[in-house]
Amino acid sequence: MQRKNSILRSSARSGFAMIMAIIVIVVLTTIMALTLNLTSQTTKQTTDLYLREQAILLAKSGAELALLAISGHDRGAGGNTNCLGNVTAVYPAAATPIFNINVDIRYIGLNCLNGFNYINAISTPESNGTVLMDVTVTSVPSVATEPIRYFRRTLQKL
Repeated sequence: MQRKNSILRSSARSGFAMIMAIIVIVVLTTIMALTLNLTSQTTKQTTDLYLREQAILLAKSGAELALLAISGHDRGAGGNTNCLGNVTAVYPAAATPIFNINVDIRYIGLNCLNGFNYINAISTPESNGTVLMDVTVTSVPSVATEPIRYFRRTLQKL
């Protein structure tokens, strides 16, 4: 005679395995969503940091470009001179621009006809021929999610 075990062969199945499977899927989905969110935030921060460092280097290069433009500009002869007041550039020049570079120039000790003077009368001859440059580097709006703007003020001797 065959013995039948009623514990092993119950006709009503419990739904415990199904509930555990759903809980595991929800937990894994939550972990994957958090991982994806963290990855996108890290990528954005890395891109913004890279663009900011590039803007800092472009500000230094913009100051050098302005000094080069001043040295190549014919200011004229005599006590009153025609001075260069602004230098603009874009980076990169050959492709779609990413940054706009604007350098405002004010002269110390030079008598400029066109009003780009900061200080006209300097008593020490060593200070004549000095420029105050305000370099502003701004990103094009389509480049980054948040606009990048870097400002640098420098005092240079001609």
